[in-house]
Amino acid sequence: MDVLIREARPDGAEGVVRVLNPIIKAGKYTILDTPLTAEAERRFIAEFPERGVFRVAEMPHERRIVGLQTLEPFATYTHACRQRCGPGSLSEAGLPHCRDGLSTRQNQRSLCR
Repeated sequence: MDVLIREARPDGAEGVVRVLNPIIKAGKYTILDTPLTAEAERRFIAEFPERGVFRVAEMPHERRIVGLQTLEPFATYTHACRQRCGPGSLSEAGLPHCRDGLSTRQNQRSLCR
């Protein structure tokens, strides 16, 4: 599968929401329980922690986001947790990219930077 792993950008919020909302509605694979709006996601991406990692997997020929991964610091209010983060990795609803190595590629890009 030809996939580009890149930093998330506010202008890609619609694509991120297209991946997340069906998963949220299905009640699987995420603790999120309320569907997101593109505007809210745009703000989330723009305000994402500087020490965090937010990458998307994009089908380059279609310019379509098919997966995402976030690594966020647990607690920014104390140095005790500065080396700890909470991971998250999701692919499109319907799981057409399940078990095709997408998360592995995202992990390699995020954790080996």
